[in-house]
Amino acid sequence: MAAYKPVVVPACPKLGEKITQDTLYWRGYKTPVQMKEFGAVSKIDFSPVPPYNYAVTASSRVSGLFEASVLLFFSQCHTGRCNALLFCQIHIYGRYSQEPIRTFSRFLHAAYCATYRDDGRLLVAGSEEGTISLFDVSGKAALRQFKGRTKPVHLVGFLSDKYRVFSGGDDYSSTLWDIPSATEITSYSEHTDYVRCGCASKVNADVFITGSYDHTVKLFDARTKSSVMTIEHGHPVESVLLFPSGGLLVSAGGRYVKVWDVLKGGQLLVSLKNHHKTVTCLCLNSSGQRLLSGSLDRHVKIYSTTSYRVVHSFNYATSILSLALSPEDETLVVGMTNGVLNVKHRKPEEKNEDSQKKRQPAYRTYVKGRTYMPKQEDFCVSKPVKRALRKYDKLLRSFQSSKALDAVLEPPIMLHTPEVTVAVMQELHRRGTLRSALAGRDEKQVNLLLTFVARRVIEPRFTPVLVTVADIITDIYQPVVGQSAVVDKQFLKLQQAIGKEIDCQEELLEVLGMMDTLFATFTKKGDTCLEENKSNGVTEIIETNRNF
Repeated sequence: MAAYKPVVVPACPKLGEKITQDTLYWRGYKTPVQMKEFGAVSKIDFSPVPPYNYAVTASSRVSGLFEASVLLFFSQCHTGRCNALLFCQIHIYGRYSQEPIRTFSRFLHAAYCATYRDDGRLLVAGSEEGTISLFDVSGKAALRQFKGRTKPVHLVGFLSDKYRVFSGGDDYSSTLWDIPSATEITSYSEHTDYVRCGCASKVNADVFITGSYDHTVKLFDARTKSSVMTIEHGHPVESVLLFPSGGLLVSAGGRYVKVWDVLKGGQLLVSLKNHHKTVTCLCLNSSGQRLLSGSLDRHVKIYSTTSYRVVHSFNYATSILSLALSPEDETLVVGMTNGVLNVKHRKPEEKNEDSQKKRQPAYRTYVKGRTYMPKQEDFCVSKPVKRALRKYDKLLRSFQSSKALDAVLEPPIMLHTPEVTVAVMQELHRRGTLRSALAGRDEKQVNLLLTFVARRVIEPRFTPVLVTVADIITDIYQPVVGQSAVVDKQFLKLQQAIGKEIDCQEELLEVLGMMDTLFATFTKKGDTCLEENKSNGVTEIIETNRNF
C-alpha cells in the first residue's frame, strides 16, 4: 500500500497584496487606542528624551448655554457680548496613558503648534491672539510670553541652539525671538500668504525653514537680512520636513509630496503623488529610512527614502491632520479632524536571556564528520524524515471525510487560513466524497458551512471550488428550506453575494466591450493615417494607444 500524501494547500496570496518585510513590520503595531480631544488635533510632538511623552494641540469652539458665573465673567471681559466659549488646551500624554498627565490651558483663544525643545524641558506654543507662550513641562504657568504679533501664530519652534524661537503666522511674517530677554531679534516679511509650517536645521543653529500658502518654501539664515533660498512647491504648503543631515528637504501640499536637494540649490529630486486629497503632515522614522505622510484622504503612506516607493499604508476613519512617531518607533500617533487621537503601540522585542545562559554544545559537536570525504566503497544510507500529519490529514488517511471537513471548519482555521478549508474541500471533491461529507448535518453545522461559503465565494482564488460546494449544499438541503430561520437567512446571504458578483461581472463585461470599441476605433484611425502617409511617400510609425 502506497504511503499517504498530505493535502497540498496551494499558496493563495490576496489579489493586489504583496507581503514584504515592511508589511510584516508595520503590521506589528497593536490594535489602536483611541482618545477624544475637544476639537481637531492640529499638532502632535514627541519629547526627544525618555519617557517620550507627547504634546497634543487641539481646540474647539463650543456654542450654547453656560453657567451664570461663566457668562458673568465673559460679559465683564467682553462688554456683555459673549456667544461662544473657546476651550484652548495643550495636553501632554504619557506613552501608555489614556488620560492627559498634564494640561496647559492658559490661552484666551485657540492654541497652535506645541513643540518640545531638544532637551525636552521646555514647550513653546502659538495662539490665535498672536502671543507665543513658553512653558516648563513640569509646571503650568508660562515662563515667557513673546508679544508683538497681531494675527494668529500657527508656527513655532526652537532653533538647535535652544536659546532662540522662530515663528510664523497669518501676518505673512517669519520672526526670530530671544528666549532670555523675550524680545524680537529679527523679522522677515517675504511670504505673501499665511505661514503655516516650518522646521529648524539640526546641523546649523542659524537655519530654519518656513512653508506658506503662497506655494513657496523659504530657507532663512539668522545671520542674513533676507531668505537665502526659495523653493516653488506649486501648491499651498501644509508641512515641511528637513532630514537630520540637513541636505534633503521634504514639502507637502496639495496632493504632492516633493523631495528637494538643498545642497544643490533646491533641486527637485522626486515628486510623489500617492494621495488623492491634500497631504497635511509628514514625519520620519528614527533611522530616516522611512518617510510617513498623512492626508485628508484618510490614509497614511509610508515610503522608502531610497526608492521613494510606498512600502505600506494605514487606513483611518476620518481625515488626518497630524501624525508623529516616537523616537524609538515604538508608538505611532495620528490626529484627525473629528478630534480623535489614534495611538498604536509596537510590542518591544524581548530578549530571551534564559536561552543565552544555556550551555552551548562543544565545538567538536558541530564539526564532527564535516571533513570526512566519502570513499568509493562506502554505502550511504539515508533515513527518511518523518512528517507529522495534521488532524485533517489523519482523518483523510482513515477515510473519515465528514470528520475531516469538520476539522477544517473550526473557527481558527476557517477564519485565519481559509485556503486550508478550501484545499480540503477540493480534495474531497477529487475523491468523490464531498457530497457525503456535506450531507447529514444539523442546523448549526449547515449554518457554519453557509456562512463560510457566502463570505468567501466571491474571492477569485476560492470561487471555482466554492461554487461547486454551494451547488451541492443547495441540492442537498433544498427540501428543508423554510424549516429553519437561521439556515434560510444564510441562504439569502449566499444568494445576495452571488447576485452582487454577477452584477459586477456584467458591468465589467460592459466596460471591456467599450474599451474594445475604443481600441478598434483608434486602430482604424491609425491605419488610415498610415495609408495617407504612405501615399505621400513617407512611412511613419504611429503609436495609437500610447497615451490611452
